[in-house]
Amino acid sequence: MEVHSAQPSSTSINGARQLSFVSSETIRAMHHWSEAVDRLRAAYSTPHLPMAIPPRAVARGPSGWLRTMSAVPPGMRFMGAKVFGIGPKKMVNYAIVLVEQDSGLIAAIVDGAAITAIRTAATSALAMDRLTTSGPIRLGVLGSGVEASAHVAAAAHVRRLSKVTVFSPTRTRRESFAAWVRQQFGVDCAAVDSAEAAAEEADVLIAAARSRDESPILHAGMLRPGMLAVSIGSTLPEQREADVTAIEACDLIVCDAVEEVLNETGDMLAAQAARIDVGSKTISLNALLSNQCEERVAAAKQVMFKSVGNALQDIVIAELAYEKALAAGRLDDMRAEFYTKCV
Repeated sequence: MEVHSAQPSSTSINGARQLSFVSSETIRAMHHWSEAVDRLRAAYSTPHLPMAIPPRAVARGPSGWLRTMSAVPPGMRFMGAKVFGIGPKKMVNYAIVLVEQDSGLIAAIVDGAAITAIRTAATSALAMDRLTTSGPIRLGVLGSGVEASAHVAAAAHVRRLSKVTVFSPTRTRRESFAAWVRQQFGVDCAAVDSAEAAAEEADVLIAAARSRDESPILHAGMLRPGMLAVSIGSTLPEQREADVTAIEACDLIVCDAVEEVLNETGDMLAAQAARIDVGSKTISLNALLSNQCEERVAAAKQVMFKSVGNALQDIVIAELAYEKALAAGRLDDMRAEFYTKCV
């Protein structure tokens, strides 16, 4: 390895070193919900420094956009960032870069496609575990895609499911989803023809699908005291999932990223435009899990967990995937010529 002098106060090292890649195939093969939820519980139970999870950044061009999300989770080996973009061809790769906290060197790149669904559902399950009473629950699901199926699986880790009811606009898809739930979890699952019917008997209602025309699908009339609503489908200003009536009906809204939920989701922007004081209703998942607001939680009658996803979740689950792949000998090796500057 060749050593060069960069300037009097630093040295620079130029040479090849081995990096690792963790594929989505490996992540899915080795994933266990219990481990994911437990890792996130530990990360959210530690008070966060103000800039440990900075706001996500979106760069927009004439025909596409690029999002970057970064975090320095407390007490972990890695910090890192997730990067992805979408252009006119509507295709996307998610790259999570893991950087050693002690050295600042890049150690691995993780395929974020599998990580995204895992971390979103595991975070919702973590909130569900804290915000619902123990014992069996009836689960209502709006949506029948990847996020909906991941949420049912994660929910089944923290609570026994006594019944699942699902609605999505396409009959064949919701019926196929219901058959999968019955086969996978051995629980009664009914495919129904309206969102209202899915919510009717639910103790927990998961909204995991925005409407096709961005009209809200979650309304106040679908909620009742004691029910937990989980909303994950609206993450951008132009997206809608929860109607302003649903936001107004809730007296407590737990957010994985408060500022982003308030300022970057169409649901909350619409509620604020309707002069609803959403800020006074919200607390962070970190505050919830680190027991900073127990009285507010105990007094709440109508609760929503609103998630946009953040880099803390990505890095925590990506580090877990890296560790498991390393232990199993399933890391893919990469050769990279980095110019490493020592300051």
